[in-house]
Amino acid sequence: MKRKFIYICFSMALISCQKLDLNPLSQGSSETWNSDADEIIMSLNDLYREALWKKDADEWTDDWINRDGLTDITNATINGQTSFVNTNWSDTYKAIARANTVLESMDRASGVLSESQINMYKGEARFVRACMYSYLLSHFKNVVYTDKTLTIEEAMQIGQMNPDELLKKIYEDFDFAIANMRESFSSNELKRATKGAAMAMKARIALYMGDYTTAKTAAKACMDLGLYKLHTDFANLFLSRTKQSQESIFAFPRSIALGVAVGGRQSYVSRNAGGWAQFDPSWDLLFSFLCKDGLPIDESPLFDPKDPFLNRDPRCTATIVPFGSEHLDYVYNPHPLALKTKKVSTGQEVNNNDNRAVATYASFNGLVWKKGVDSDWLLNSWRIEPDNIIVRYADVLLMYAEAKIELNEIDASVLDAINEVRARAYKVDKSAAGYPKVTTTAQADLRRILRTERRMEFAFEGLRYMDIIRWKLAEKVLNKPNYGLLDPGDLVAKVVNTGKWFTPTAPTIDDDGIADIAPFYAQGLVKQIAVRKFDANKQYIWPIPSTEVLTSGLKQNPNY
Repeated sequence: MKRKFIYICFSMALISCQKLDLNPLSQGSSETWNSDADEIIMSLNDLYREALWKKDADEWTDDWINRDGLTDITNATINGQTSFVNTNWSDTYKAIARANTVLESMDRASGVLSESQINMYKGEARFVRACMYSYLLSHFKNVVYTDKTLTIEEAMQIGQMNPDELLKKIYEDFDFAIANMRESFSSNELKRATKGAAMAMKARIALYMGDYTTAKTAAKACMDLGLYKLHTDFANLFLSRTKQSQESIFAFPRSIALGVAVGGRQSYVSRNAGGWAQFDPSWDLLFSFLCKDGLPIDESPLFDPKDPFLNRDPRCTATIVPFGSEHLDYVYNPHPLALKTKKVSTGQEVNNNDNRAVATYASFNGLVWKKGVDSDWLLNSWRIEPDNIIVRYADVLLMYAEAKIELNEIDASVLDAINEVRARAYKVDKSAAGYPKVTTTAQADLRRILRTERRMEFAFEGLRYMDIIRWKLAEKVLNKPNYGLLDPGDLVAKVVNTGKWFTPTAPTIDDDGIADIAPFYAQGLVKQIAVRKFDANKQYIWPIPSTEVLTSGLKQNPNY
């Protein structure tokens, strides 16, 4: 019997490669496994390991600042040896290989399970495979496709598939999943992927690849299921105590007790509360939020440069901690003359460690994250357990709207989809007053509104990176500095004492919703913290890992 790759990646690194007669007695033999429902479910559960489901990092975008640090993407140094390039490629192919193994063995249960039951389980495995290939296609473009386990000889002969052909294969898997997967699970069942998840993820890859007709159709099908709705409170949705919201179409539960949690949260938390305030929102993000009249800050009379959080879309203060507000038991105030601040629970004045005049490594731009952050972050050794949301209903609504806008099929349903998301932020119904309802039907205006809406809605959720990639904005927004506060002495002399705290005026916002902060730098009022770089000649797709090029004969992507 030929040895087979049970789990493969195309660098020929064997994740599990044993002769079939060497299975330990405590494990199921691959010759007989998946012969009943329990065994199939166990195999399917293995496909939901969180490490296999990759999310893009916010630090690769213009929403982020990490002191004066840059990444391989924001420094334009990404190459075939970059760690996350290799890890994400390898882990994604592991998941594909496991899905293929499950699919090949599932017919062993044909004498025990009905054809519809087997197809339901096959649909789930094909959903996972489609999601994994979607990730590879959207990031690497020119990748290897296989829908079966391979011998070493077979694996060595496979080349890269044409991206258009791969997209067809992905659609076939999603369509099979949609036709055969369950719509929902009962409250006492382990919740896995559903028909709605397949529709939503199909819409996402279609949108990423510019197939707006398919994106529109898939998103609308998900909406028409009637199973999902927006969570009532935007800010509450991302907290650890919010479990299995009806907005979450596909999400992984976490549990500190069961050892499935997110750690190392100090970098996101203010220094007074015991964190490091190292990973913070950028000024680019702060200035992108609209005012409550629906206008950008350079057009709205409501914007106050001395209080940049006043009169803003509610998602601004739900995402970034407003100055002078209570946060994690302290009043947050990065003003350089605020050397003391209040500890709320005791009423005592304490050293203001979120002020760079007190603590040198306080947030370099005065901002810290609020989205999803609450007192739970300070417990359990900085481990937290919010649901890991892969796709939620707000994304489906905005994907539908975007696809229709790009197709120039603008009708009431487009406005309804955008307004439903926006109205939720204001805690009103989309048909009510009390929020800046979108009414324009001009394509260019709606495109700009939609893109700003996505940025306000999905900050800190790992979606901004692929947005700036597919909109071809990365070369614009990542080839500019990350700005921050002057050193304390200069900040007081040049900004505070001249009445220019926090900014002298609103920065100009261009047609892409991007703030121009450079004039403030030219006036000596802000500091360049780091200069981001992006090479448009190559970085819109990632390099193929160098080991794959050298050992498997794959062709490297252009200009790497």
